[in-house]
Amino acid sequence: MDLDSRGELTTAHVRLVASAMGVTERAVWYWVAAARTEGRLSARPRERTVLTPEARSLLALWGGNTAAVHRELVAQAADDPTVCVPSLRALQRAVRRDLSVGERAGLRGGEAARRTHDVFGKRPVLWRNACWEGDHKHVPVQVDVEGELVCPWITWFIDCAKKMITGVAVTPHAPSRDAVLAALRASITRTEPFGPAGGLPTLVRVDRGKEFLCATVTSALGAFAVPVHDLPAYSPHLKGTVEALNDAVEEMFLVSLPRYTHRSKLTGGRSADPDAPPLTFAAFVALLLDWVRWWNTEHHPAALDGLTPLEAWNTDPTPLRDVPPEHLAFFALEDDGRTRTITTNGISWRRRAYIAPWMVGHTGTKVRLRHLPHHDGEIEVFDASTGHHLGAAHLAEQATREQARALRAARTAAARRLRADLKAAEKLRRRRFAAATTPAPPRPLGILTAAEADAELAAADGRDLQALALPGLLPHAPVPDGWVLPHTTAHAGPERADGGPADPPA
Repeated sequence: MDLDSRGELTTAHVRLVASAMGVTERAVWYWVAAARTEGRLSARPRERTVLTPEARSLLALWGGNTAAVHRELVAQAADDPTVCVPSLRALQRAVRRDLSVGERAGLRGGEAARRTHDVFGKRPVLWRNACWEGDHKHVPVQVDVEGELVCPWITWFIDCAKKMITGVAVTPHAPSRDAVLAALRASITRTEPFGPAGGLPTLVRVDRGKEFLCATVTSALGAFAVPVHDLPAYSPHLKGTVEALNDAVEEMFLVSLPRYTHRSKLTGGRSADPDAPPLTFAAFVALLLDWVRWWNTEHHPAALDGLTPLEAWNTDPTPLRDVPPEHLAFFALEDDGRTRTITTNGISWRRRAYIAPWMVGHTGTKVRLRHLPHHDGEIEVFDASTGHHLGAAHLAEQATREQARALRAARTAAARRLRADLKAAEKLRRRRFAAATTPAPPRPLGILTAAEADAELAAADGRDLQALALPGLLPHAPVPDGWVLPHTTAHAGPERADGGPADPPA
């Protein structure tokens, strides 16, 4: 157009531009004519449907269902003829054009579905022990723990650079700080079954789980100058190494175990083998440790260029920071900060007596106690003035294994009876209504007779009054002589021997 404005545009120029742009000469002459007459230097803009804020809100309401949104817009336009509704195809094209794949997935499945379409960067590959990541894994396998089927939990740490599992702890219940400390102790010590990996890491990366961020864990690692980096909540992509391990253990190991709860179901949601014998807790832990050994010594992760984690660990020349065994002897023990005295009954802690043979001849000594969280059967005793370790002490009157088992059985039976009572009460309280096929008020079912309702109310009132009265708790005292006794007027009472009315009962 610059050449045309100066009168220098020739057919040779048009032929050269057409050849360079891969179009015909006629197309170039058409572009020149459009620029001369309409003043536009690009394609004529097409009228397109644009998603309005109202349409976006309807998409969120209907879970990304474009057809449902179109029906809603058509219904709204029926009341307002001035509103123009695009066709369903035009609306679908607008949704595909204006919303990304991740946004459309998020409307259908939420934030987790949207996040699957995000792009995440990778941290640079560092040296061994540069960073560990720790996490809990809820095992979808039912195992037998003293006759009860439970799904255990795994707590473990993995080296991010060499993909080496450094320590594992398994609990039959939801883990607490003692499981984290046990896994950390196994990770730091360079002994079997996880050695020779171990030592002190430069940092430990965890999520915001309260078990990882408790004062016990942070102080235990802080004593060795190891910081704990807590990541933002609901951000598994920031600790991708341990999250990949959580997925790998389920896909490569847990899926093959009996009573795996995520296995495909039959018609009606039934399991293919509901009577499969479960593994014992000890057998499950043994199989898990075998899989961890396979992962460390035989598995070849793609990021290690054909090496196993153990081979990659051994070929790394980075020096390790080992912890002397005497420094780990009391690793992660808690101290309540109180000073106690050894008496003839031993040491009193939490209203319990703890004794040990070494206490003979040491009554009157001021001591400090340290203990592992949730392990109250044994404590470690230190001299209060020098901090010297005196020895371990054990619970004096510890119940036998049979007594503990019987107590747990009694507690389980009591909880089962309470659940049955609550279910029965809920069944009586719940109101059921007839199925409705037209918009109408709900019609209750299960009609009672007046006599049944009065009988149940009387029984309930009687139980409540009896519970409030607490019979037999306070004995009745004789009525003082100065009290005026009330006289009944509802009916005539029995007469006394002298002809007068009998005294009302006190």
